[in-house]
Amino acid sequence: MSETASISSSIAGRYAQALFDLALDENAIDALEADTDTLSEALDTSADLRDMIASPVYTRAEQTAAITALSDALGLSPLTRNTLALMGSKHRLFVLPRLVAALREKVAEQKGEVTAEVTSASPLSPTQAGEITELLKSRFGKDIKLKTAVDESLIGGLVVKVGSKMIDTSVRAKLAALQNAMKEVG
Repeated sequence: MSETASISSSIAGRYAQALFDLALDENAIDALEADTDTLSEALDTSADLRDMIASPVYTRAEQTAAITALSDALGLSPLTRNTLALMGSKHRLFVLPRLVAALREKVAEQKGEVTAEVTSASPLSPTQAGEITELLKSRFGKDIKLKTAVDESLIGGLVVKVGSKMIDTSVRAKLAALQNAMKEVG
């Protein structure tokens, strides 16, 4: 890990721990989880937000005003709103993606959940998602929260990531393995 990434993780970790502890004290873990999901979606869908938090061109006051207005528009809890405003005033919004990831981990750990990232070649039906959730729950012994994505290049099958474990049953992976085996023979 580079020094910059390490510093960013450290900063995000401290803010995440403080925000999580305050939410725990106020019995507001569910609100914090909802805020985290909302922020994650905003980061995924808004290039303007990603540019604003990463750009050194914006002053602390401009970042604070922008993140406060966004927090109000998204309906974030006062606790999350105030934390983001503090981060803006300290020019620390660049760690927001890492903060969101750290908060997800802390909330999941508190709830006894594990997040499984499932990538499929086509969108999963609710029935398929339920079956995968139950299978993973029986395998890992914890509640599973699915995060799904679609990657048509998989051709078929799934790629499932749970923590540091990865299961790749995609047709693309099987074709790559077959191609490698044929290279070794010839």
